Order: sequence, then structure tokens, then C-alpha cells
Amino acid sequence: MKKTRYTEEQIAFALKQAETGTRVGEVCRKMGISEATFYIYGLPPFCKY
Repeated sequence: MKKTRYTEEQIAFALKQAETGTRVGEVCRKMGISEATFYIYGLPPFCKY
């Protein structure tokens, strides 16, 4: 299996940003990932799109 580009801490930080109200698109731009990748990480259901 391929090693992930981001650490678990980075993924958790991105998810936490989305939980606190930052738009998903903005979080994705900051991390340099697509929204599809973000959804794979585990988008919390109450995040803003």
C-alpha cells in the first residue's frame, strides 16, 4: 500500500478546521488537496460546503 502524503496529525487538523466552520474548499486549497480526497479522509457531516 502506498504511504500517505499527509500525516495523521495533518489530516486531523484539516478535519478540525472544517468542523470549526472553515469552508471545505478553503481547507482543501490550503492543504493542496482535492475535495474528493478530503471526503475520503472523513468529512464530518455538519461541515459547510
